[in-house]
Amino acid sequence: MKIYKFGGASVKSAEGVKTLASIIKNEDVPIVVVISAMGKTTNMLENVVDSYFNQKPDLISNVATVKNFHKKIVDDLYSRQSNIYRRVAEIFETLETIISQKPSLSYDFEYDRIVSLGEILSTSIVSHYLNEVGINNTFVDIRTCIKSDNNYREGIVDYDLSKELVKSTMTFANTQMYVTQGFIAGTITNQTTTLGREGSDYSAALLASMLNAESVTIWKDVPGVMNADPKLYDKVQIIKRLSYKEAIELSYCGATIIHPKTIKPLKMKKIPLYVKSFINPEKEGSVINDYTERVAMPPIYIHKKNQVLITLTPRDFSFVAEERLSSIFLVLAAYKVKVSLIQTSAISFSLCIDYNQATFNAMVKEFQQSYEVLYNTDVELITIRHYTKDILDKIFAEKTVFVEQRSRQTVRIVVPTN
Repeated sequence: MKIYKFGGASVKSAEGVKTLASIIKNEDVPIVVVISAMGKTTNMLENVVDSYFNQKPDLISNVATVKNFHKKIVDDLYSRQSNIYRRVAEIFETLETIISQKPSLSYDFEYDRIVSLGEILSTSIVSHYLNEVGINNTFVDIRTCIKSDNNYREGIVDYDLSKELVKSTMTFANTQMYVTQGFIAGTITNQTTTLGREGSDYSAALLASMLNAESVTIWKDVPGVMNADPKLYDKVQIIKRLSYKEAIELSYCGATIIHPKTIKPLKMKKIPLYVKSFINPEKEGSVINDYTERVAMPPIYIHKKNQVLITLTPRDFSFVAEERLSSIFLVLAAYKVKVSLIQTSAISFSLCIDYNQATFNAMVKEFQQSYEVLYNTDVELITIRHYTKDILDKIFAEKTVFVEQRSRQTVRIVVPTN
């Protein structure tokens, strides 16, 4: 049994859905197909959440953007007589019902129940299309199987309960293929949660571990794991083999090719993870596996954008000691802030963090009760794994560097966004 995960870029159009069908139609083993929201739907729905929660006047137009995007794909795939139109209408009726009510006081709760509809839409459309073209499959609402706590936007999965529910649902007794969602889960009281941005890879890994899959394949719009973003660098190359350890390092540093939580469930069962191109599915791609021998690596460049560099200095000029660190991290945890880099001095504490427009100002205001707060928005964190002296000389000659950290294999710098 295999797990195939298709990202948003692979189903951003009717042609993408047809390509997905062509990839899986000849599979001769049972598979679970995990699908993300189509194209940039998550971003579109995040705009809906912002407009709804903050009662902005562009709410209706933002909803219309989501509707029109999906209508175009459905119109290109189906005849007007297809039942899919009714199903898509039902999903949008759910959204309309939500936004017709006064929002709760929890942004994260509203985020999860709205943004999750992107995955429900994509899997409904794809599952229906596959059945229409003779690729028989069974649709599964993963929220009935993957169960998490109610930590909205960062749900923590109850692995044992979820495994029991997954195995009782995905028995392969009457089907060779299940189509389901990544990124989303459900609580034991049937509230919707999400597993963190880009969490569909994690969903695929969880299902692989729970079902003892022989492999996971992530289908992307790139030919494999690259040593740099081809939009930013010339002469990039595919890294054909990576160890689990190297993959964890890259994901921690911000490599978007792999979600940070993905590797652990696979390593537990020694399940290989393939990264392949849905544009050229015949190409070899990359494989992440339990390699113990040293695998030669080229320099790897990772750019993490949408960052803020924030420096906290105690107003009484006391040292930044353990008790202060504890209080700082309690605030960060309360606002669910992702910390990308930390640097300390005697009386200051600097962090490079993901920028969350919805909560950043409130967090700064809380820190200002005890600290002088300075921050730079519009910065990015650049990580170079397996760097050379020539690379560092070139980087430092070309960029203004706010913060630098260096180890034997990795250098990380915070620089203004170019």
